[in-house]
Amino acid sequence: MPAPPLTVPLAGSLDDPARARDLTKMKRLATGLFLLAAAVFLVCVLLGEETGAWVGYVRATAEASMVGALADWFAVTALFRHPLGLPIPHTAIIPRKKDQIGTSLGAFVQENFLTRAVVEERLDGVDVPGRLGAFLAAPGRAERLAGDAGAALGALTDLLKDDEVQQAVSTFVDRKLRETPAAPGLARVLELAVDGDRHQEVLSAGLSGLAEFLADNRLVFRARLGDASPAWVPDWVDDKVFDRVFELLRGFLAEVGADADHPVRQVYDRRLRSYVRKLRTDPETAARVEQFKAEVLDHPAVRTWSGSLWTTAKNGVVTAAADPDSELRTRVVGLIRSGAQLLQTDPTVRELVQRQFRRGAGWAVERFAADAADLVGTTVARWDTEETSRRIELQVGRDLQWIRVNGTVVGGLAGLVIYTVAQLLS
Repeated sequence: MPAPPLTVPLAGSLDDPARARDLTKMKRLATGLFLLAAAVFLVCVLLGEETGAWVGYVRATAEASMVGALADWFAVTALFRHPLGLPIPHTAIIPRKKDQIGTSLGAFVQENFLTRAVVEERLDGVDVPGRLGAFLAAPGRAERLAGDAGAALGALTDLLKDDEVQQAVSTFVDRKLRETPAAPGLARVLELAVDGDRHQEVLSAGLSGLAEFLADNRLVFRARLGDASPAWVPDWVDDKVFDRVFELLRGFLAEVGADADHPVRQVYDRRLRSYVRKLRTDPETAARVEQFKAEVLDHPAVRTWSGSLWTTAKNGVVTAAADPDSELRTRVVGLIRSGAQLLQTDPTVRELVQRQFRRGAGWAVERFAADAADLVGTTVARWDTEETSRRIELQVGRDLQWIRVNGTVVGGLAGLVIYTVAQLLS
């Protein structure tokens, strides 16, 4: 057998002491009128028609009032429970039909409120971008939203498992780097350098650095020459040879560095351009670049770096998001304020936001209207039966008691009219 549906209590906010007092007062009023009619009827019976013709009229009025009061009491009570506890058919309507009422209510809401036409018509009269812009532009709102976003980001990262995310990020980065051909990218970088003569600037910087390196290590090179020179060669000869070669080398470096049209630079330019063409056209050159890339990616230092990407990025972003004075928070606040201004002043942005919000609301209604109706039905079905009846009676019972009052009064008037007509006809 399937398990019975779980019943849940209604929201405590429906317990309204004021409504309960009003309902009690109205019940007393309706019951009091019935008792008054019964007392009048009893007095008329005791007096008898011998007292006067008027007794008949009053008795008929009181009798009809009691009938009307009882009939309407039965009708009102039958909505919420069995009158006098008797299982009379077609009574306790709300407890018996609670689930059907919930389903019907959900369908009614879906068919009459949650439709694209109704929502779009309502939104046509609402300045969505203006209201959103005013909300964002309120004093201190941008700072609070930026802070809330930072707190939400921190909470989100706390939910993630660093080990799993770090491994996923590392694997993703490694896969993308291995799947992306290195030769075309390197060729593009070198083309940009060559087209802007940046490669010559790199050469000049390299020549200058080499000259400084030679000057800083002059004694080291001289000592190596002395070690390599035969023992029978005098030191002064080694000095002469070293000084001559060293100065020639430094002069050559200075010459190449100072002459933009030096043959060495021209050869360097031709070789570099040729290498760029090979990167794009020669499979062997591209394969060597790919092999070098694979060796770099397999290096332990690179693997350690790729593995730390997630932790480094997460810690940096979370720290910046939590710091009210960080550049990230400042930029977010600025973006919110700029967005608020655009929403209030820029016609293009306002029209775009209004149109997209209208379209999105219509889509959401069409997509989730059935779910909302089902939510209403299933929620009502889960309510406790007795609790539901009591709460509904609390909400509408005061007005229903007027039915009893009206039934008493109208019944009495109807009885008076009928008795009068009967007397006239007789």
